Amino acid sequence: MKNKTVCIIGLGYIGLPTAALLANRHYQVHGVDVVQKTVDTINQGKIHIVEPELDTFVRSAVNSGNLKASITPAKANVFILAVPTPFHHNDDPSACPAPNIDYVISAARSIAPYVREGNIVILESTSPVGTTDKVAEILAECGIDTTRVHIAHCPERVLPGHIMRELVENDRIVGGITPEATKVAADFYRTFVSGEVLETDAKTAEMAKLTENSFRDVNIAFANELSILCDKFGIDVWNLIRLANRHPRVNILQPGAGVGGHCIAVDPWFIVHKGGEDAKIIRAAREVNNYKTEWVIKKIKDSAANFEAAHGRKAKVACMGLAFKPDIDDLRESPALYIAQRLLADGIDILAVEPNIDSHKDFPIIDTAVAVDEADIVVFLVKHKVFKYLSITDKEVLDFCSVTIH
Repeated sequence: MKNKTVCIIGLGYIGLPTAALLANRHYQVHGVDVVQKTVDTINQGKIHIVEPELDTFVRSAVNSGNLKASITPAKANVFILAVPTPFHHNDDPSACPAPNIDYVISAARSIAPYVREGNIVILESTSPVGTTDKVAEILAECGIDTTRVHIAHCPERVLPGHIMRELVENDRIVGGITPEATKVAADFYRTFVSGEVLETDAKTAEMAKLTENSFRDVNIAFANELSILCDKFGIDVWNLIRLANRHPRVNILQPGAGVGGHCIAVDPWFIVHKGGEDAKIIRAAREVNNYKTEWVIKKIKDSAANFEAAHGRKAKVACMGLAFKPDIDDLRESPALYIAQRLLADGIDILAVEPNIDSHKDFPIIDTAVAVDEADIVVFLVKHKVFKYLSITDKEVLDFCSVTIH
């Protein structure tokens, strides 16, 4: 690209790594976030999230002058929207949550004064089908001639803990609202992606990301349902899965305490919300995985009640892990965090352990060794690497993520 200026809206788990990577590829990057503390931290060459290698990339990008953060957008050749797309929570657990694209709409409006003819506007946020068209609609309402702007969707598909590598190596799907927008946006990604850049239309690109995560959710639901059934039948689920996976065409995933994160725990609902009664399997998988979390809570509370009946005092329960997956600090939609919060609300004495964060608003974060020493019941909710080396004796252990299985 002749003019290599990029404005990225949202400096979280996707926006900041993307900004840092592009800045180290000699793009002039203007990062935008609504949180002043985040902006200040980045401008100091530091990071506000945990991700391997990200600190090095950000420090280099800021020191070179190629990355600057602000609370307001600026003119650029390429605009990337990387903001959250949660869903609206409701009190009815049987109802399908409605997607919330308010942040996307706000981001589109914020860049409108800076968008010019020939610019590229890319939505990277995982979104319900039709959201890219909504971005074009918002820009048009703001007076932008969207026939002269290249608007496209390119969903992120990176794994936390490996983001800096996967941003470059993973294949990317790019879909524009016009064939020309697809080509122009795809050519932009080819300047820094070594994986294949696959071209399609915007709606297919949106649906592709939702499909990928729904596929994973369905497979996890199968494993989680197996774990519940095996508990009922008195079977070791871990051994069962190990044996079943010896079949050359079987690859059952590992069960856990539920499913968390902004992607797998959220994206299937986008399909269910739009697809209604025709999204039967996808909805059932979401319900199974949500139920698994409730099942875990009941198992823990039953063990705490049995301990109190046997010892005449309340049990101290160590909740080992709060993140939504191993070895990261991300708590978004985390079943482990939800379990700890529910236990606390229900009067259980908990010791919250999360090696990847320093504090939490709901409870103190306890050192791993201290929690194990003080606890009567040790509950493994997340398979952090540091947990596998623990030596636990004379404690009741509830292992929902195979930390103690060797």
